[in-house]
Amino acid sequence: MYDLLIVGAGPYGLSIAAHAEARGLRTAVFGRPMQSWRHHMPRGMFLKSEPWASNLSAPGTAFRLEQYCAGLGTTATHGHPIPVETFASYGLWFARQAVTHLDERMITRIDAAPEGFTLETEDGETLRARSVALATGVLPYMHLPEALRGLTEDHVTHSSGHSDLDRFAGADVTVVGGGQAALETAALLAEQSTRVRLVARAPGLVWNSVPPPWERPWWKSLRAPHSGLGCGWRNWFYAERPGAFRRLPERTRAGISATALGPAGAWWVRDRVAAAGIDIRLGRTIVEARLASGRVRVRTAGPGADVEDFTTDHVIAATGFEASCARMTVLAPRVRNLLAPNPEGAPRVRRGFESAYPGLFLAGLVTAADFGPSMRFVHGATYTAPALVDGVERHLGRQPLRGGPVVPGGRRHSADTVPETVAAAADGGRPGAGGPLG
Repeated sequence: MYDLLIVGAGPYGLSIAAHAEARGLRTAVFGRPMQSWRHHMPRGMFLKSEPWASNLSAPGTAFRLEQYCAGLGTTATHGHPIPVETFASYGLWFARQAVTHLDERMITRIDAAPEGFTLETEDGETLRARSVALATGVLPYMHLPEALRGLTEDHVTHSSGHSDLDRFAGADVTVVGGGQAALETAALLAEQSTRVRLVARAPGLVWNSVPPPWERPWWKSLRAPHSGLGCGWRNWFYAERPGAFRRLPERTRAGISATALGPAGAWWVRDRVAAAGIDIRLGRTIVEARLASGRVRVRTAGPGADVEDFTTDHVIAATGFEASCARMTVLAPRVRNLLAPNPEGAPRVRRGFESAYPGLFLAGLVTAADFGPSMRFVHGATYTAPALVDGVERHLGRQPLRGGPVVPGGRRHSADTVPETVAAAADGGRPGAGGPLG
């Protein structure tokens, strides 16, 4: 029997495995490594986060992105975006270096057992574990606007459904959304001679600012410190104190989760969008989409009674992801039904990332409502992996081997300490200067 089985081999799953193995837990990670990064993002995309905020997590300072890039003869430099292909390759390298027991089979079912869980692999093998960490990433939680759900994938897809966009060369494509995925997808399409239309509900596009230099006067750093989610004390709090975020009042956490680090384009894609000749239609919502002579007839509504119709070959919905217990279908119903969803439908998680079902631990997007916005980004793995393994050790009746999560600079901190000024900012005070990266 395993002490811990990890379901999902993306940045969170691999990071959890690295820490669990270092603690001596009998563990294994199941899933195709870096699958969403390798097969669900088009060629030519870049990471929005800074290279130094895109590390997978292992004990100490080993196996960082900058080390991988140095081995290739390249650099991971602040202010210079990293190609998605490079990051995916880095994740595979990390898996080879830091994870001993990686099985690329998919887990199809997780069920309760008298002493933990049983897990079934895609080829029918049954495994047993005392605890499980579910780190399946964002793909199970793709969100499509209701008006688009009646059409097949021949005419409507989610932006995460494409490893390349070549099939759309010369076509007419409508991209829905106003965030980074929508804007970069639209730019890539236009750069390959696709006729592109961008439809977004927001009245205007939001762009992140160019990050300030890494080295700068101390007083500028004090006013707006760098963090894994951008500059400013509020972003620093989200990025570096997820354990403290969890201790905020639930109403405050819910408000932050709904509004913080909302849709915005990276500074480096702004000029590409401007130069691409994209037909941008803002302040509009898709209210109907139907087939008409083999194409998609779309109706959008604007302010008041303003209605507009157009026809397109294909709609790509870059409309994000919505975590919910209902979509965690890998869990048997008797496990899933005990997850204690919050009002938005996402599962609640306790200290150590343990769900309401004892021994079932969650990681990534599904924990953002409790541990904050950083859980939507790779950077969140830095906190999650060691803290989750702490929780597993407590569940197994062991004393965790470390004092607290390591934050940039090698300092340890109490995950539940809320700096007074930061807590005030998170609860509605004035944020520090600087725009978020996410």
